[in-house]
Amino acid sequence: MQVVHERCCGLDVHKKTVVACILITLANGEVQRHIRTFSTMTAGLLALSDWLESLAVTVIAMESTGIYWRPVFNLLEEGRSVILVNAQHMKAIPGRKTDIKDSEWLADLLRHGLLKASFIPPAPIRELRDLTRYRKNLVQERAREVNRVQKVLETANIKLSSVATDVLGKSGRDMLSALIEGATDAETLAELARGKLRKQLPQLQQALDGRVQAHHRLLLKHILAHIIFLEEILEQLQQEIEQHLCPFEETMSLLMSIPGIAALAAAAILAEIGDDMTRFPSAKHLASWAGVCPGNKQSGGKRLSGKTTQGNATLRAILAEVVWVISHMKDNYLSAQYHRLARRLGKKKVVVAVSHSLLVIIYHVLSTKQPYSDLGADYFEQRDSTRLTQRSVRQLEALGYTVTLVPKEVA
Repeated sequence: MQVVHERCCGLDVHKKTVVACILITLANGEVQRHIRTFSTMTAGLLALSDWLESLAVTVIAMESTGIYWRPVFNLLEEGRSVILVNAQHMKAIPGRKTDIKDSEWLADLLRHGLLKASFIPPAPIRELRDLTRYRKNLVQERAREVNRVQKVLETANIKLSSVATDVLGKSGRDMLSALIEGATDAETLAELARGKLRKQLPQLQQALDGRVQAHHRLLLKHILAHIIFLEEILEQLQQEIEQHLCPFEETMSLLMSIPGIAALAAAAILAEIGDDMTRFPSAKHLASWAGVCPGNKQSGGKRLSGKTTQGNATLRAILAEVVWVISHMKDNYLSAQYHRLARRLGKKKVVVAVSHSLLVIIYHVLSTKQPYSDLGADYFEQRDSTRLTQRSVRQLEALGYTVTLVPKEVA
């Protein structure tokens, strides 16, 4: 087998230690092995970097192990080619297993060019990814707290959510503040309503006639304070995200030219896949990496499973949210595709199918640097005009009509 890398290193990364195995192929074909164990503290990783530099090793491979690979990658990436490997792609032969053997196996696979590198975006994209993912976590935490508010109100016999669309709107917050301060009179609480909600004062009075106890007020006080805190952090975080997006204004504009993708979704998509589509050989590879295409598992000429892979769960969730927005739109290709497929596949499967189409569109838009050009809502009707005509004739004949088709004269 042809040697690809004459000097390479395999790293077996753990929480507290990292085992490094360097393989050096000499001119006569002999392979020298150098194995050492380092701490994952910064000082230990710097010592690892110095050791690699002393042996002129510039190609490194390590397994993707949770979050522990990231500090190692951050300190070793400068001036070196660091390959992050999916654990499924480099499983050793069953048998004896130690950290040293794992690092040797990684180094040997790397030496022969048998490892496939995982996608790691550049540092600016990784920073943006950290911010957008944290923002999503905060939004989810706020949603959980809003649900807790409604749960407390229900246990206190307050049915505010049955009348007000947004319990934490301006009117709702005023009412909650009054409840926390000790107000119990339903009419007084209902008078705090603003805008259109004032048209429902009788219903509000009935909904606010509850049995609020001291522990309910305590819970509402702390939950509401946490919600306000989360909203302040979200505002600060959004400002930080916008600053990180300044170098990517063109990419953001391209993404937002696609129906259903607004600023927040565009930023999240950019943070997950970056702006350089040359990192993916084709749109199919990107769809496979994201986990929005059918699985490929065949044996003996039979297809065993078409289940999608796990892929990038964050990106899949973003695409699903965009598809849900598209499903409520009209007059564009993607919405037509959604409604066309939903009739026979159901909503859950069609979300994955349209997510695949959406990601392919994103790939080509970012590759060509050209805004999205929609095919139109009538694309499928024009493509299947013959079949559509035949189906319409059959439906009319089933109703008892005799149909004669006469081509329309062109004026």
